[in-house]
Amino acid sequence: MKLERVLDYAHTLLEDVISEGDCVVDATAGNGYDTVFLANLVGNSGKVYAFDIQQQAINATNDRLSQADLTSRCAVILAGHEEVATYVTTPIKAAIFNLGYLPGADHTIVTKPNTTLTALDSILSQLVIGGVIVMIIYYGHDGGLEERDALLTFVAALPQKKINVLRYEFINQKNAAPFIIAIERIKA
Repeated sequence: MKLERVLDYAHTLLEDVISEGDCVVDATAGNGYDTVFLANLVGNSGKVYAFDIQQQAINATNDRLSQADLTSRCAVILAGHEEVATYVTTPIKAAIFNLGYLPGADHTIVTKPNTTLTALDSILSQLVIGGVIVMIIYYGHDGGLEERDALLTFVAALPQKKINVLRYEFINQKNAAPFIIAIERIKA
């Protein structure tokens, strides 16, 4: 057995539930790696909605999708993830969040607890039974602890008869190592 790194495990969780034709969300497009990953999973009949508030992220994601010839499977949207309900009106099979800041960009532009909770609540309301939301929580930046704590409080209160919540982390790491919160809808 080999324990998977956080990002690898996030992808494993998503691979286990996403099939061709599914509707999925990349709530933080960033440099586009997760968007491409999701686009490969949903196939030609699926759809990925990728959100980011930074034009730099939108450009990087579009470039990466174009290089992989996957643009037709994706809607890359210059908007915060809290706007997901405005753009996604069909049932959602899976979503991924990489919380924190865009690597290689302005580190003062970070995800915020209020918008992340709005996005999470919105996606949860559209998540199908068997669907999964994977949140990679990077919190070693200004405001990161507040977002981490708000999310942990929110997910701890989700009804256990309808939703499973998993926390995956390496506890012997230094420097505020990222961890995963995975949310699975098990009942309506």
